[in-house]
Amino acid sequence: MEKIKLLFTKDGLQYQLLRGKTVLEEQNFIQTEEHAADFIVERLDHILAQKNFTAISVVSALNHFTLMPEGFSDHALGYDLIAFNAPVDRETEEIMLSVNKKFAVEFYFTLPKNFYQKIKSTGLPVNFNFSGEKFLNALTPKNQKEIHINLYHEQCEFFALDRKKVILYNNLDLSSEVDFLYFIMFTLSKIGFGIDETYFFVYGETTENETFIAELKKFVRHLKIVFDNIPQKNFALS
Repeated sequence: MEKIKLLFTKDGLQYQLLRGKTVLEEQNFIQTEEHAADFIVERLDHILAQKNFTAISVVSALNHFTLMPEGFSDHALGYDLIAFNAPVDRETEEIMLSVNKKFAVEFYFTLPKNFYQKIKSTGLPVNFNFSGEKFLNALTPKNQKEIHINLYHEQCEFFALDRKKVILYNNLDLSSEVDFLYFIMFTLSKIGFGIDETYFFVYGETTENETFIAELKKFVRHLKIVFDNIPQKNFALS
């Protein structure tokens, strides 16, 4: 059985076609000033029209989200909670819920309705998830203070964990690698994580964001690059 995986990021769409665990095809599309405004929509239409798959897995890394403790059930407040983090439009965004039982948290998140409706209209089995939940579920923290950073193209998401408990999650759209560093270091100061006692782990597009990593190394004592994204092996889609 062949299936596709779709990852929506800031101005981007990453696509994989798989048979079992074997990646048959992989493409990454980034919206630029040279492209038409509906470039990502066109790429999505092209992918969905291929009809060479029987199931779809969708991951949103868009920064329209909110993090809540597991068990929060007032779903009618989902849009309002997301609006504290980013502008949200009920008419154009589909809201969904993703639960992480491993760390007892849940995420409300949205996906543009035009993406959602195109994917659902295929009539195929579809699983929708949030990148923060997938990222968190893949972590195996130790009994210490940790910052886990997942890097994308002009975007990053990160968790602050203290003795295996989620303290904070954030998802940032930024064009400057130096801004990445500023926000993360500012976060540490606000949650009381000392530089010398905190362990940093970096994943994702580390090659593309090498300036950020080089600057981070100047300030922190404990830093590990877990892995870099390479063709046919992508952390957020695995």
